Amino acid sequence: MSEAATEALWDWSVRAYARPGAADAALALQDAHGQNVPFLLFAVWSGGADPARLAKAAALARAWEAAAVGPLRAARRALKPAFPGVSDQAREAVRAQVKAVELAAERALLDALDPLGRPRGPAGPGAALTAAAGAWGEGAPSAGALMKLASALA
Repeated sequence: MSEAATEALWDWSVRAYARPGAADAALALQDAHGQNVPFLLFAVWSGGADPARLAKAAALARAWEAAAVGPLRAARRALKPAFPGVSDQAREAVRAQVKAVELAAERALLDALDPLGRPRGPAGPGAALTAAAGAWGEGAPSAGALMKLASALA
């Protein structure tokens, strides 16, 4: 049984995201291609799952992205530059709080996706990411961009 098959999605995702190159590759897919990082991690963790489960997971991730993660990310990014009339210390404190809530929202998504990944599919990271990008359906990333993440997660 694979390591991913015995580990909760959140725990696996934290370890996987910390691998060299994984965060940069995942964020490039998010920022340049509109992909959802927790959903991509779910796809790899679940071994590709089956197309129906990927579609269900993509629908859940898309709805949660629109309702929670996306607005929080936009607020966090808007708080990055200096804001006239507000001290940098105060702005950074609010930004840190928003970042913590954004992470909590991503964890909530991963926790919701966790049961959708069983039973584990046999696909390797590259095939799982390709299937996930197809299920996500927007901003189709190049195979090279997907393979950067796949290599970091292999």
